[in-house]
Amino acid sequence: MPDAAGLDRLPSEAALGERFKDALGYATGLHARDVRKSTAIPYVGHLLGVCALVIENGGNETESIAALLHDAAEDHGGTDRLDDIRRRFGAEVARIVERCSDSLTADPSKKAPWLERKRSHVARIEAHASEGDASTLLVTAADKLYNLRSIATDLDDDAVGERVYGRFHGGKWGTLWYYRVLADVLCRYPGRHRRIARELEALATRLCAGQSAAQLLARYDRENAR
Repeated sequence: MPDAAGLDRLPSEAALGERFKDALGYATGLHARDVRKSTAIPYVGHLLGVCALVIENGGNETESIAALLHDAAEDHGGTDRLDDIRRRFGAEVARIVERCSDSLTADPSKKAPWLERKRSHVARIEAHASEGDASTLLVTAADKLYNLRSIATDLDDDAVGERVYGRFHGGKWGTLWYYRVLADVLCRYPGRHRRIARELEALATRLCAGQSAAQLLARYDRENAR
C-alpha cells in the first residue's frame, strides 16, 4: 500500500533489513579504492548495478547481499575473505559468493592461467545450473549482463571503441567467447535469471556478429598461438 508520500511499501517480511545495510557498507569499504578496468569509475558502481538487477528480478535479501559481495573474495583475500563473509552474513551468502568466483587464490600472481580459470568457471556454472541453484544463476547472470552492457557502451563510444577489449586478459576473442558461452549456458535453464539471460544472449549475439562460442574460441587460440 502507498504511504502518505505516495510511495509503495514492501511487506515487512520482504524488505531489505539491517543485514543488507551492513553488507552495503562492507562492500563499499572493501572496494572503496577500486575502479573499473582502465577507467576512473568507482568499482562500487558495478556492485550496485548487479545488485539492482538481482532485486529487479525477484532476488531476496540473501541474494541481494551476495550480489554486493560477489567479487569480494575473488578480489580481496580469497578464502579468508570468504570465511569473514560467512561469519558476518551467513553460510548461504558465502556459498553464492564462492560459486560466483572464478578464483579464491589471494595472491593474484598465483592464479591459474586466464583460459583455464574461465573454462573451469563455465563448467561449474553449468553444474550449478543442472543442480537447480537458482541463486547462483541469478547473481551470475546479473554480473555478466552488467559487464557486457558496459562493453557495448564503450564500443559505441568513439573515444574507446574496439580498444575496450585491451582491458581484458582474454582480448577481443577470448572475452567474447566467455560471454557467448555463459549466455548459452544461462539460457538453457529456467529460473528468475531468464529475463536477464535473454538480454545477455541478445547482446552477446550482436557483439559476436552471430559467431558461436566454438568459432570465437578458435579465433582466440589462433591469436594466442602467434
